[in-house]
Amino acid sequence: MRLHRSPSLLLLCILTVLQASTGLSSNCRCMPGDSCWPSSTDWARFNTSIGGRLVSTQPMGQPCHDPFYTASECRSLRQQWTKPELHDASSSSIMAAAVANETCDAFSPRSKPCKLGEMVRYAVNASSTDDFIQTIRFSQERNIRLVIRNTGHDYLGKSTGAGALSIWTHYLKNIDFLNYTSSHYTGPAVRMTAGVQGADIYEAAHRRGLVIVGGECATVGPVGGYTQGGGHSALSSRFGLGADQVLEWEVVDGMGQLLTASPTQNPDLYWALSGGGGGTYGVVYAMTVKAFPDFPVTGVVLQFENSNPSSPHFFEAVGHYHRHLATYTTAGGMAIAQITHSSFLLTPLTLPAHTAVEAKKLLAPFLQDLHKLNISYALNITQSPSYFQHYIKLIEPNPTQLVQNGQYGGRLLPLNLIQHNNSQLTDAVQRITADGVTFVGIGLNVSSSVTGNIWNSVLPAWRTAAMSVILSTYAIFPRVAFIYFVSVCSLTQILQKLAHRCQPHRDENPSKPNDDQMGPDSDSLESRFGVLYERGKDKTQADPQEPDWKQTFYGRNYDLLYAIKRKYDPFRTFYAPTAVGSEDWQVKAGGRLCQVTKTD
Repeated sequence: MRLHRSPSLLLLCILTVLQASTGLSSNCRCMPGDSCWPSSTDWARFNTSIGGRLVSTQPMGQPCHDPFYTASECRSLRQQWTKPELHDASSSSIMAAAVANETCDAFSPRSKPCKLGEMVRYAVNASSTDDFIQTIRFSQERNIRLVIRNTGHDYLGKSTGAGALSIWTHYLKNIDFLNYTSSHYTGPAVRMTAGVQGADIYEAAHRRGLVIVGGECATVGPVGGYTQGGGHSALSSRFGLGADQVLEWEVVDGMGQLLTASPTQNPDLYWALSGGGGGTYGVVYAMTVKAFPDFPVTGVVLQFENSNPSSPHFFEAVGHYHRHLATYTTAGGMAIAQITHSSFLLTPLTLPAHTAVEAKKLLAPFLQDLHKLNISYALNITQSPSYFQHYIKLIEPNPTQLVQNGQYGGRLLPLNLIQHNNSQLTDAVQRITADGVTFVGIGLNVSSSVTGNIWNSVLPAWRTAAMSVILSTYAIFPRVAFIYFVSVCSLTQILQKLAHRCQPHRDENPSKPNDDQMGPDSDSLESRFGVLYERGKDKTQADPQEPDWKQTFYGRNYDLLYAIKRKYDPFRTFYAPTAVGSEDWQVKAGGRLCQVTKTD
């Protein structure tokens, strides 16, 4: 399906008039209680214009707070709180505890008033691109903050906002398989609308003998921030990132235009959406991606404990694992390893098109290392006839699928760091985990040898990365406030500790820096590690307090992405924290979103 509407001079004139006459030029977005906030009659009229699809936010945690308190409902809510499906079905619930900041959750004191806080005020349960267009125009006319949401899987607060109106795409669930033909790709493909979730598309593809590249979490929507932010997958070492699969986008931009973005139509918008971050260039209605013939998959789960903390053997074993990691990813594998000060868990290593016998042979050198260290381990190797069956056996049941009460940070580690500075990396992991932080290493290979000649705005550091590291701090619900403050205060310090412990291998020709290198003092430990480590991170699994987010999340692509943002969103309708263009705004007291002025 190809959709395209050319920019209209009339539309530009209309929006310019609206900007001048309705307060769109105000420095701050309107909030409830302001004289510019729409009246109940205005909201009712807008609701009628979109066919009654406006949802007024009622906080999910109300049954746990006076005067709404109901013991049985509250107890049930607490039992279900860590299940993503509970929040997926809500137009407003915030999964990330640090973003919610105890906004009417199920665990804060019963006597604490239930306020909307960072939740959106209203949401439009969108069923069409016309709903997108009408909502964009209403937010512009009324100067209201606009956000985009599917499921709410969001560590950075991009899909919510105080006093905001949300375009809620969750029930746009069309899936169409097709034979795609273009000048840049010919083969099987799938078009999916914005509400489709991972489990939906994996099962649909499986029924047709196909696979697609998507996230590990079954409830994440591929069309939104996942693919627009890059998107790592258990199949990435075989096919690349999610953004590498995109053939075209169908998107409504900041001027209310419905556009097709592909390598040949609006190619700049295609480039930006394919890896340059979500929630800022427009509202994506659908995307078309490559699909591939299915294959058998073998999964490996390996676990061992630090039974003697006074012995160095546990972290020596961790070092051996990292030394072997490139062997697994070069073979097309993707590995997720969770490391704490007391345990190592590989859960799982996904090996597409491998048999169990081949997997065991691949693991043999590492298992020999464990034997030499006298480390006992539990090993499970499971061969499945298809990727979907592997997924439902070993990936979907993973505890990481649950809503976590924590905060996240991390970086991309380049291959040369792991190969040439393994002992320093191991020492850093030991020191970090000693602080109570979980070190999650996602090993993969999305270099050009895997992806071929791909043209998109994925962070360049991905192409030389061997591992995406997620540092996470966890607390047991209901310790929400505790975990928030621990994370904000410590994650940056923890990253600095890792930087101080790991000096990357010196380049054979230091006069020729890599594309992402920066800093004049290339011999200092901090600058050399910053060159290869601190300047890259998966923008969807990150710390919202990241101080140098432009360079870390976007690298050298940022300036061009910003120009494209201004082209397709000239009225700066779209805002999301750490998204391209977000430096033009700041969130003030009470969650009010205001434009940055020269005096700020």
